[in-house]
Amino acid sequence: MPNKIRRSLLRQLRKMRFLPSKLYAQYHYEYFSGKKLNLENPREFNAKIEWYKVFYRPKILNTLVDKYEVRSIIENTIGKKYLNEIYGVYDTVEDIPFKDLPNKFVIKATHSSGHNIIVKDKTQLDIKKTSKKLKKWLKVNQYYRMGQEWAYKDVKPRYIIEKFLKEDDKNTLVDYKFYCFNGEPKFIDVHIDREEDHKQGCFDLDFNLLPFGKSKTYKTISAGIAKPTNLKEMVELSVILSKNLPFVRVDFYSVNGKTIFGEMTFYPSDARKEFYPDEYNTIIGDYFELPKLEKGQNVITKF
Repeated sequence: MPNKIRRSLLRQLRKMRFLPSKLYAQYHYEYFSGKKLNLENPREFNAKIEWYKVFYRPKILNTLVDKYEVRSIIENTIGKKYLNEIYGVYDTVEDIPFKDLPNKFVIKATHSSGHNIIVKDKTQLDIKKTSKKLKKWLKVNQYYRMGQEWAYKDVKPRYIIEKFLKEDDKNTLVDYKFYCFNGEPKFIDVHIDREEDHKQGCFDLDFNLLPFGKSKTYKTISAGIAKPTNLKEMVELSVILSKNLPFVRVDFYSVNGKTIFGEMTFYPSDARKEFYPDEYNTIIGDYFELPKLEKGQNVITKF
């Protein structure tokens, strides 16, 4: 089949998120990578993420990706002091007390990825327009919205409203995303200047810039940036939170030297964005040791 026709077919197939997981993962992976997926022996990182979606399904993942429910786990493992302050969690837009909220705050959907509204001046907020957007969020199921990201499938749709965070010398927060494999962080995916001039770079655990990046669609951090004073603490907390998990990305913010938990992610970029240069997709994939399916087992449910 000619490449253009094949890609057109895959474009349609990847929208059919009702398909069986084993089949859908193959279409999804091929569409975004241009490579065939071998679920029997995946090698590259994103290929293993597709395997993860299909076969790794402990119920604890539903809690870990829920932006509200995960807070109890953070409090019981590393401590409440690492959580951002929240003003409330709400089931409907009508429940949100906009008039009682401070002038700056952040609204997030608890059940999906990328649904965030940063409010820097409440007096400029169009509440009617915002409410309309928020109502649409509640109708979204991340599993069917993206590429069958299983951990989100049964998360209750809600809104969480958090304190607006800002470092003294920066307009936007720096994201520190720790890629952890069986409780061992291997590198940090760092994002800076998201609102002004978004750039990304990968760093080792001593904060040296590494020779690979996460997707060519991002501008590259081409020179070293200041090492966070709390880097050692963030590394240690990543170890604790990633214990017993074959892979998880643990995200933190550093706000004037204070560590604040962001989220835990099992399917970075929905397995759509590859590392570059290309050889690092296999190098990083080799860090990812997939658990074994026991005889007669269709999915892994044990944590």
